[in-house]
Formats: sequence, C-alpha cells, structure tokens
Amino acid sequence: MEFFAPYLNVITTVLYLASVAILLWGFVLCLRDFLASHFKRMERFARMRKLADAKNGLGGYILLALEVLIVADIIDSIAKPTFEDILRLAAIVAIRTVISYFLNKEIRDSEQQKKIINDNDKETE
Repeated sequence: MEFFAPYLNVITTVLYLASVAILLWGFVLCLRDFLASHFKRMERFARMRKLADAKNGLGGYILLALEVLIVADIIDSIAKPTFEDILRLAAIVAIRTVISYFLNKEIRDSEQQKKIINDNDKETE
C-alpha cells in the first residue's frame, strides 16, 4: 500500500482542489443570478423566484463539493490507515452528512414553496 500512497495523496489533493473549484463556480453562478435579478426590472414574485433558484443552485453546488470532499477523505484514510485518521474520517463524514441532509431538505422545501407560488400565480391569472 505504501507504493500507492504518493499517488493517492496526489489524487486527494486534486479532489480537494476540485471541491474548491466547484464551490467557487457555484458561487459565481449564484452571484450572477443574484445580480441579474437585482438589477433587472421585474415583479416582486418573479424576483423572489429567481433568487430562490439561485439559492437552490448554490445549494446543489455545495452538496456536490461536500460529496467530493468525502471521497477525498475516504481515499486519504486508505492512504494513511491509522486509527486516528479513521476516527477523523468518521467525524468528518458524519458532520458532512448532517450538513448535506439539512441542505437537501432546505432545497426541497424551497422547491415546494416555489411550486406553490407558481400554482398561486396561475390561479390569479
């Protein structure tokens, strides 16, 4: 296993950088959507929908980055399988899983609210 350790370290470093890139890309897209909705003339509800879409999009990128980080941590634990590393991995996975769960729940709730608003808009037309 020690033969593969340097390669696994490179892979984990690439995955860590990829997760940062995913987060930054999601932030850039969210910021673009936020600015577009903020400076465009549109109705209040349309603006709220656009902002909810931007928030949900960012949440999706955060979830993806968290999953990539979990993969990197698993590979890192394979490269250095000490008991301390395994405990650290378990704690990190647990924390990231809880964050992912609640972020997913918030995105689903936001999507449901968006659907309700769209249904109400159709009824008022």
